[in-house]
Amino acid sequence: MTMQPNPEQRFVFPPWTNKLPPLSFVAAIGGLVSVIAGIWFYFSPRNTDVGYSPNQPIQYSHKLHAGDMGIDCRYCHVNVERSWVASVPPTQVCMNCHAQVRKDSPKLAALRESWAKGTPVQWVRVHKTPDYVYFPHNRHVTSGVGCVECHGRVDQMIKVRQEQSLSMGWCLECHRDPAARLRPVDKITTMDWEPPAGETRESFGQKLVQANKIAPPTDCSRCHR
Repeated sequence: MTMQPNPEQRFVFPPWTNKLPPLSFVAAIGGLVSVIAGIWFYFSPRNTDVGYSPNQPIQYSHKLHAGDMGIDCRYCHVNVERSWVASVPPTQVCMNCHAQVRKDSPKLAALRESWAKGTPVQWVRVHKTPDYVYFPHNRHVTSGVGCVECHGRVDQMIKVRQEQSLSMGWCLECHRDPAARLRPVDKITTMDWEPPAGETRESFGQKLVQANKIAPPTDCSRCHR
Protein backbone atom coordinates (compact mmCIF):
# COMPACT_ATOMS: atom_id res chain seq x y z
CA MET A 1 0.00 0.00 0.00
CA THR A 2 1.45 3.36 -1.10
CA MET A 3 1.46 6.11 1.52
CA GLN A 4 0.23 9.54 0.42
CA PRO A 5 2.60 12.40 1.34
CA ASN A 6 1.41 15.00 3.77
CA PRO A 7 0.61 18.19 1.74
CA GLU A 8 2.31 20.36 4.35
CA GLN A 9 5.55 18.40 3.90
CA ARG A 10 5.87 19.18 0.17
CA PHE A 11 7.37 22.62 0.84
CA VAL A 12 10.96 23.11 1.93
CA PHE A 13 10.29 26.64 3.30
CA PRO A 14 7.31 27.79 5.31
CA PRO A 15 4.59 29.81 3.49
CA TRP A 16 5.58 33.16 5.06
CA THR A 17 8.84 33.12 3.07
CA ASN A 18 6.81 33.90 -0.06
CA LYS A 19 6.78 37.51 1.13
CA LEU A 20 10.58 37.76 1.11
CA PRO A 21 11.16 38.45 -2.64
CA PRO A 22 8.88 41.53 -2.82
CA LEU A 23 10.14 42.76 0.54
CA SER A 24 13.75 42.33 -0.61
CA PHE A 25 12.98 44.26 -3.80
CA VAL A 26 11.41 47.13 -1.85
CA ALA A 27 14.37 47.18 0.57
CA ALA A 28 16.87 47.25 -2.33
CA ILE A 29 15.04 50.15 -4.01
CA GLY A 30 14.85 52.00 -0.69
CA GLY A 31 18.55 51.49 -0.07
CA LEU A 32 19.44 52.70 -3.56
CA VAL A 33 17.30 55.81 -3.16
CA SER A 34 18.93 56.51 0.21
CA VAL A 35 22.44 56.20 -1.27
CA ILE A 36 21.58 58.52 -4.17
CA ALA A 37 19.99 61.04 -1.81
CA GLY A 38 23.03 60.93 0.46
CA ILE A 39 25.42 61.50 -2.44
CA TRP A 40 23.18 64.27 -3.80
CA PHE A 41 23.21 66.04 -0.44
CA TYR A 42 26.76 65.54 0.79
CA PHE A 43 28.40 66.17 -2.59
CA SER A 44 26.29 69.20 -3.47
CA PRO A 45 28.03 72.60 -3.87
CA ARG A 46 26.53 73.69 -0.56
CA ASN A 47 28.69 71.10 1.20
CA THR A 48 31.71 70.78 -1.08
CA ASP A 49 32.27 74.37 -2.24
CA VAL A 50 31.06 76.72 0.48
CA GLY A 51 34.02 77.66 2.66
CA TYR A 52 36.61 76.90 -0.02
CA SER A 53 39.58 79.13 0.73
CA PRO A 54 42.78 78.12 -1.11
CA ASN A 55 46.23 79.43 -0.34
CA GLN A 56 47.41 82.10 -2.75
CA PRO A 57 50.93 82.84 -4.04
CA ILE A 58 50.67 86.24 -2.33
CA GLN A 59 48.90 86.75 0.99
CA TYR A 60 46.52 89.40 -0.31
CA SER A 61 44.11 90.68 2.35
CA HIS A 62 40.82 92.02 1.04
CA LYS A 63 40.11 93.19 4.59
CA LEU A 64 43.13 95.48 4.46
CA HIS A 65 42.68 96.77 0.93
CA ALA A 66 38.88 96.84 0.43
CA GLY A 67 37.91 97.16 4.10
CA ASP A 68 40.44 99.20 6.07
CA MET A 69 41.73 101.25 3.12
CA GLY A 70 38.40 101.46 1.30
CA ILE A 71 39.72 100.61 -2.17
CA ASP A 72 36.75 100.11 -4.51
CA CYS A 73 36.35 96.62 -5.99
CA ARG A 74 36.46 98.11 -9.50
CA TYR A 75 39.98 99.43 -9.05
CA CYS A 76 41.26 95.85 -9.34
CA HIS A 77 38.34 94.13 -11.09
CA VAL A 78 38.17 96.70 -13.85
CA ASN A 79 35.95 94.82 -16.31
CA VAL A 80 33.13 93.88 -13.97
CA GLU A 81 30.74 96.46 -15.43
CA ARG A 82 31.71 95.87 -19.07
CA SER A 83 32.40 92.18 -19.45
CA TRP A 84 30.97 88.82 -18.44
CA VAL A 85 34.17 88.24 -16.43
CA ALA A 86 35.25 90.47 -13.55
CA SER A 87 38.94 89.93 -14.46
CA VAL A 88 41.90 89.31 -12.18
CA PRO A 89 44.10 92.40 -11.79
CA PRO A 90 47.42 92.30 -13.69
CA THR A 91 50.65 92.90 -11.85
CA GLN A 92 50.69 96.48 -13.14
CA VAL A 93 47.65 97.35 -11.02
CA CYS A 94 49.36 96.07 -7.87
CA MET A 95 52.57 97.88 -8.73
CA ASN A 96 50.76 101.20 -9.07
CA CYS A 97 50.99 101.27 -5.29
CA HIS A 98 53.63 98.73 -4.39
CA ALA A 99 56.35 100.29 -6.50
CA GLN A 100 56.43 102.77 -3.60
CA VAL A 101 54.50 101.16 -0.74
CA ARG A 102 56.14 98.21 1.08
CA LYS A 103 58.23 97.64 -2.01
CA ASP A 104 60.80 95.55 -0.11
CA SER A 105 58.35 93.45 1.90
CA PRO A 106 59.19 89.71 1.86
CA LYS A 107 55.46 89.04 1.49
CA LEU A 108 55.56 90.69 -1.94
CA ALA A 109 58.49 88.71 -3.34
CA ALA A 110 56.23 86.86 -5.80
CA LEU A 111 54.81 90.19 -6.98
CA ARG A 112 58.25 91.66 -7.61
CA GLU A 113 59.29 88.52 -9.46
CA SER A 114 56.18 88.73 -11.62
CA TRP A 115 56.95 92.36 -12.42
CA ALA A 116 60.60 91.70 -13.21
CA LYS A 117 59.92 88.69 -15.46
CA GLY A 118 56.77 90.02 -17.10
CA THR A 119 54.80 86.93 -16.12
CA PRO A 120 51.40 86.96 -14.35
CA VAL A 121 50.95 86.02 -10.71
CA GLN A 122 49.45 82.53 -10.59
CA TRP A 123 46.40 83.34 -8.49
CA VAL A 124 44.19 80.40 -7.50
CA ARG A 125 40.59 80.85 -8.56
CA VAL A 126 38.08 80.72 -5.70
CA HIS A 127 34.67 81.22 -7.33
CA LYS A 128 33.96 79.07 -10.37
CA THR A 129 30.82 77.92 -12.12
CA PRO A 130 30.75 74.90 -14.45
CA ASP A 131 31.93 75.46 -18.02
CA TYR A 132 28.38 75.06 -19.36
CA VAL A 133 27.09 77.94 -17.22
CA TYR A 134 27.06 81.45 -18.69
CA PHE A 135 27.27 84.04 -15.92
CA PRO A 136 27.74 87.63 -17.16
CA HIS A 137 29.04 89.84 -14.36
CA ASN A 138 28.15 93.00 -16.25
CA ARG A 139 24.46 92.11 -16.62
CA HIS A 140 24.17 91.50 -12.89
CA VAL A 141 26.05 94.48 -11.47
CA THR A 142 24.50 96.96 -13.93
CA SER A 143 21.09 95.69 -12.82
CA GLY A 144 21.89 96.47 -9.19
CA VAL A 145 23.12 93.13 -7.83
CA GLY A 146 25.86 94.02 -5.37
CA CYS A 147 29.17 92.16 -5.13
CA VAL A 148 28.29 91.07 -1.60
CA GLU A 149 25.29 89.03 -2.78
CA CYS A 150 27.53 86.39 -4.38
CA HIS A 151 30.92 86.98 -2.79
CA GLY A 152 29.96 87.85 0.79
CA ARG A 153 31.69 90.48 2.91
CA VAL A 154 35.07 90.28 1.22
CA ASP A 155 35.94 93.57 2.92
CA GLN A 156 36.12 91.54 6.15
CA MET A 157 38.11 88.62 4.73
CA ILE A 158 41.83 88.38 5.34
CA LYS A 159 41.75 85.30 3.13
CA VAL A 160 39.03 85.07 0.51
CA ARG A 161 36.61 82.16 0.79
CA GLN A 162 33.52 81.05 -1.09
CA GLU A 163 30.40 82.17 0.76
CA GLN A 164 27.62 80.88 -1.51
CA SER A 165 27.08 77.54 -3.23
CA LEU A 166 26.66 79.11 -6.70
CA SER A 167 24.40 76.15 -7.46
CA MET A 168 21.55 76.28 -9.97
CA GLY A 169 18.95 76.26 -7.21
CA TRP A 170 20.65 79.15 -5.45
CA CYS A 171 20.76 81.20 -8.67
CA LEU A 172 17.10 80.47 -9.42
CA GLU A 173 16.05 81.71 -5.99
CA CYS A 174 17.32 85.15 -6.98
CA HIS A 175 16.05 85.03 -10.56
CA ARG A 176 12.54 84.18 -9.37
CA ASP A 177 12.49 86.83 -6.63
CA PRO A 178 15.32 89.34 -7.14
CA ALA A 179 13.93 92.29 -5.15
CA ALA A 180 15.71 91.66 -1.83
CA ARG A 181 19.08 91.40 -3.59
CA LEU A 182 18.89 94.66 -5.53
CA ARG A 183 20.35 98.06 -4.70
CA PRO A 184 21.11 101.30 -6.55
CA VAL A 185 23.73 100.70 -9.24
CA ASP A 186 26.09 103.25 -7.68
CA LYS A 187 26.11 101.16 -4.47
CA ILE A 188 27.04 97.78 -5.93
CA THR A 189 30.48 97.81 -4.29
CA THR A 190 29.29 99.26 -0.96
CA MET A 191 29.45 96.15 1.19
CA ASP A 192 27.49 97.52 4.16
CA TRP A 193 24.77 99.26 2.12
CA GLU A 194 21.33 99.46 3.73
CA PRO A 195 18.06 100.67 2.17
CA PRO A 196 16.69 104.14 3.04
CA ALA A 197 14.98 104.68 6.39
CA GLY A 198 11.51 103.21 6.48
CA GLU A 199 12.28 100.71 3.72
CA THR A 200 13.18 97.04 3.82
CA ARG A 201 15.41 95.42 1.22
CA GLU A 202 12.34 93.70 -0.21
CA SER A 203 10.17 96.84 -0.43
CA PHE A 204 12.98 99.01 -1.81
CA GLY A 205 14.00 96.27 -4.21
CA GLN A 206 10.45 96.01 -5.55
CA LYS A 207 10.63 99.68 -6.49
CA LEU A 208 13.87 99.04 -8.35
CA VAL A 209 12.32 96.04 -10.13
CA GLN A 210 9.44 98.18 -11.36
CA ALA A 211 11.52 101.27 -12.18
CA ASN A 212 14.19 99.38 -14.11
CA LYS A 213 11.87 96.70 -15.53
CA ILE A 214 14.01 93.92 -14.10
CA ALA A 215 12.81 90.47 -15.13
CA PRO A 216 15.56 87.84 -14.79
CA PRO A 217 15.13 84.86 -17.12
CA THR A 218 14.39 81.44 -15.68
CA ASP A 219 14.48 79.35 -18.86
CA CYS A 220 17.37 76.91 -19.19
CA SER A 221 18.85 78.26 -22.43
CA ARG A 222 19.65 81.71 -21.01
CA CYS A 223 22.30 80.39 -18.62
CA HIS A 224 23.20 76.99 -20.09
CA ARG A 225 24.89 77.57 -23.45
